[in-house]
Formats: sequence, structure tokens, C-alpha cells
Amino acid sequence: MNVPVRTVAVPLRAAHPPGVRAETTGDPMPTVPPMLQRILEKPVADGEKLLESALSAFLDFGIKRTSMGEIARRAGISPATLYRRFESKNDLVEAVSVREAQRFVAAIDRQVHIVSGTDDQLVEIFVAFIGAIAGNELLRRLLRTEPDLILPRLTTDAGPILAVGRGYLAEKLRELRAAGGTHDFDADLVAEIMARLALSLALTPDGLIPVSDQDAAREFARRTLLPMVGVGV
Repeated sequence: MNVPVRTVAVPLRAAHPPGVRAETTGDPMPTVPPMLQRILEKPVADGEKLLESALSAFLDFGIKRTSMGEIARRAGISPATLYRRFESKNDLVEAVSVREAQRFVAAIDRQVHIVSGTDDQLVEIFVAFIGAIAGNELLRRLLRTEPDLILPRLTTDAGPILAVGRGYLAEKLRELRAAGGTHDFDADLVAEIMARLALSLALTPDGLIPVSDQDAAREFARRTLLPMVGVGV
């Protein structure tokens, strides 16, 4: 998740834009949620076939209708071996979710690497983040066929999901802020806004904010996100 950012020798002394309070220098860094720590760990190649087998079964049948026996069959192992690796289906669902999030983070890192300049990198983080969430195949499948399972976790009980997204985005924003070229802005507050917007777009993609059109999403980010952090104003 640590994206190398080109260092720019520009001190951050400009005033932050109205409405976005600058963080106090010297404040302790926010605690990283345990789930985010797992996501940021280097993916382990061992067990990749098993997780891929579980994901394919979830996509075909949904989570509730997928049995551990079906996953074992697809992975070419016995159910007993599967249960030695994962004591319950819930443990396996969590492992698949972490692996999907790791892929999500890697995709954002790749997209940010192809551009230079703080403003362009901010835009790419936003576009990649909302695009990856709104376009996730498993999430879309569950929203369509098992809303009773997934909707509470994305609405009334969405605090942990937002904490993970906010923590990830805030760290990315701090890296860009430290590289220079922006006003001093509250990375956690901006990350919160981005995470909530992405979650809203994943739940209701239809509207005026572009999700599927990356060029239009970039233009939206330049008109709304960059002024919020003091870039391009």
C-alpha cells in the first residue's frame, strides 16, 4: 500500500482551504484498524488456488448457497483438508474478502504509479478507489442476490468498512501532502469524504457522478476533490 511518491522540495506553509481544517502537527497517527493491517500485509501465494476456488463458487452461487464441500471440490482437496485450513465458512469468506481488498489496493497502486505530479496522483487515487469498489464483481453479485447479507455491513453497520477505507486513503493523502505541492489539509477528513462517496456510489451507481467513465470521473475529481485539498485553486 505504500506508493512511492516523487519528492518535491516545496514546504507546506500555505493556508488550508476553508472548511477543511488542517491537522495539528505532532498529533499521534490514527490507529490502523486490524483488518487494514491484514490487507496491507504482503499477499501469501500459498492457498491462492483455494481462495480463487472459493471466490468462483461465491460468484456462481452466492455466499449462503455455497457449501464448503463445493469449494473443496473446486480446489481439488478434501473437505477435511479445507476445514484444517479454515474452521468455518465465515473464516473463509473473510480470507477471500482480504485477498480481494489486497488486489484492490494493488490496482490503485499501479494506477497511481503511471502518473506524476501531486494533483494527477490525487485524481488517480480517487478514480481508482471509486472505480474498484463500484466495479467489484463479488460486491455487485451480493448486492443483487443477497442484499440481506451485505447491505447491513454497507449501511447501518458500515463503521468498520469506512474505518478501513478512511485509514487507507488517509495514508495515501499524507504521502502526497508530505511530497509537497498542496496546502496543509486534514488527510483524515478528506479520506472520510472520499470513502463515504465511494461507498454511496457502490450502493447507488446511477446518478450525475460518473463511475464507469474514467475520463469523466477524473474531470469530476478535478472540479471537486482538488479544490478541497488546495490544489488547482
